[in-house]
Order: sequence, then C-alpha cells, then structure tokens
Amino acid sequence: MNKPEFRVIDTGLRSGRENIAFDAAMIEAHQTAAIGDSIRFIHFKPCALVGRHQDLSRELKLNYCTDNNIQTVRRITGGGAIYMDQGQIGWALVFSRKTLNISDLGELTKAICEAAAHGLSKLGIEVQFRPRNDIEVGGRKIGGSGGFFDGNTLFFQGTVLIDTDPSVMMSALNVAKTKLQKRQLDDASTRVTTLKQLLETTPTIEAIKQTLLTGFEEKLGISLRHENPYPEEEHLAKQYFDEEIGQDDYVHEIDRADAQAGVLHGSHTGAGGTVEAFVRLEGNNDERLREVLLTGDFFVTPPRIVLDLESHLRRVEVCEISQEVQEFFAKSEVDLLSISPDDFVSAIENALKHTP
Repeated sequence: MNKPEFRVIDTGLRSGRENIAFDAAMIEAHQTAAIGDSIRFIHFKPCALVGRHQDLSRELKLNYCTDNNIQTVRRITGGGAIYMDQGQIGWALVFSRKTLNISDLGELTKAICEAAAHGLSKLGIEVQFRPRNDIEVGGRKIGGSGGFFDGNTLFFQGTVLIDTDPSVMMSALNVAKTKLQKRQLDDASTRVTTLKQLLETTPTIEAIKQTLLTGFEEKLGISLRHENPYPEEEHLAKQYFDEEIGQDDYVHEIDRADAQAGVLHGSHTGAGGTVEAFVRLEGNNDERLREVLLTGDFFVTPPRIVLDLESHLRRVEVCEISQEVQEFFAKSEVDLLSISPDDFVSAIENALKHTP
C-alpha cells in the first residue's frame, strides 16, 4: 500500500503577519487543488501572536511590544497568545481530511503532536504530548500546537523553542494567573524550556527539521518530497496580507471588548480553555441579548463558527440562552477540541451576573 505523500517546503524568515498570510494562502491553494498535502517550516522575526478569538489588549503587553519592535499578529487558528522569534521554528501541515483516515480534531491533535514529540526525542530528550495541545519535556513546555478544519482541508501548526529568552517572551504576553495557579507556578517563565537549556549542544535548524520530518514519517505513515513554494502560494499570500491579515484593522478586530459602557463581562474555564463573554442587553427589563462577543483561547472548527454563534444570539431572550446555544451547535457542522456548548453558556451566564 502506497504511503500518502507530502511535499515539504521552507518559506524562510518572514514577519509574523507575512507568515500568517502564507498560512491562509496554503489553505486556499489546497482547497482548489493548486497544491497537494504539504508540510511547511516557518521562521519568524520577533512577534507576539494572539489566537483568532482573543482580545488583543488582554493577551499582549502592547507597550512592551511597541517599545521593543515586536510585531503584533492575529492568527487564523484558535488557542492562546504566543511569542515567536528567530530562536524558534514553526511547522505546519496542510492536508486532506481523508489522508490519515482520522476526522476528529482531538484525535488528529494527539496523532500529530505525538509524531512531533517522537521526532524531537531523537535529539536525546524525552518529549511528550500533553493535552490539549502542548509538547513538553519534564512537564515544561517546549512547543505548542493548534489547528482547524476548513471544509475537507485540515490546517495544523506547531512550534519548537530552540534558543529564545523566556523573559522576553513573558514580557510580551499577559499570562493569566489562573494558568499559573493551575500548574502551581509563580513565574510563567518556569513553565517553558528550550532545546538549548536541555542539551549540551544546541542542534542546528536543519537537524531539528529533520527530526520532525522523521517523526512525521514514522508515526503518521507518510512519505516526503522536498520542493520550493509555488508562485500561486506567494501570490495568494500577498493578497491575504494586503487585504486582511497584514493590516492593523484585522489584528485589532477584537480589542478592549469591555471598554464601552454597559458591557457585561464573564468568563468560564474548562478542559477546552477559557471562554470570555462580553454582553450588552436590551429591552425594558434587560430581558434580551443585544449583542454578544465571545473571545478566548479555545479551538473550534471552523473558526468562523464563533461569529455565526454571536450573530445567532442577537435578540435572544435571556431565559433561552442555553437552549439556543445547544440548538445552534446541534445544527452546525462544527468540531470542538475539549470545549463544549455548555462552556459558552456558562461564560455568558457569568457575564449576566454582573451589573454594568
């Protein structure tokens, strides 16, 4: 039986926004069959990236980023805020839903992260996958991951910390105290480690790339061929950068959601991450939802389903929130990674407990 074949490309050092624009280009190119199943290696200039659904100012220390020439970026995937620079490498897989015969996002996350961990372990360290989406050595994070389905195309990406300064990373990010308390940590920098800290000699970029590819080959049962990026991808990437992802309006699309008067805020943290709900009410007795904004570090597939849910909840009676959320997800083609409709309901109900 022939193994599924993935082409392998390396797009070189780019800004964060340029890299995310190329992510979007690969997804579209795969959907139109302009490219086949692919693995991409990604190199970043200093940048701080928020997840697709996160509030920019709540997740990043924007003054520090500005003062230190750290570009702010909004990803097209969910998950939490991360910092990237030349001391790290990113990787991404874009492939068909049927390629690995796994259609569940949670199972795919496990399979891909365990393959990456298997490859990195060949460097002489014991690397493991930790649900929901971390890659760790001895309980300390050495990489993260995240992804989503867009139709029949899966986009999944991850990172490896090679030689970066954790203090700079944590100076750029607002790490929630609840995340530290959950792991009994006082300092967020103790949560992460790097290959340089773990190994006597820091491996080369090429060596790291090869171990990851070996892990993907051996654990995912695929074969590889090396190519250069296609002109079609570069053209699409420039379009996405110029029209959306490279622009401040896109990056600041969710920012200071609770700044307006009359906005109620509540949150809920569960196995799938934290959901933040920002709610405005209407009616003589505030009996209806005027609008709801849902943010957080959760993963849903496709990401735009959150926008659809927000639209669905407009003008809904407060007493019908739970029923409407449940019915929405029951009728939608959506994949949730460890998060449930009840998590969204709880966040909204917690917001309603507060007075403006």
